[in-house]
Amino acid sequence: MKDDDFSGIMEGIEDATAFVQGEQARARVVAGPDIKALRKRIKMTQAKFAKTYHLPLGTVKDWEQGRRQPDAPARALLTVIEDDPEAVQKALGTG
Repeated sequence: MKDDDFSGIMEGIEDATAFVQGEQARARVVAGPDIKALRKRIKMTQAKFAKTYHLPLGTVKDWEQGRRQPDAPARALLTVIEDDPEAVQKALGTG
């Protein structure tokens, strides 16, 4: 294992430990796009949005209701959908 990799792992462990101990200032939270606003802008129901973009319906609901946050790959997909929903539909064969 490279020293940089080990250092990154240790920083992650330290951040997680600090968060559990109440030091939330060390936690890194990356906000994703407002899924509900995005979905409404492109005039889709939750079910249609999930089906069109190959996402589990429960996941879309959890994101919108704040129970979960999109991970990095999902944030990337949502950012591209936000920029050009028709292109993503075309790429996925759903539009």
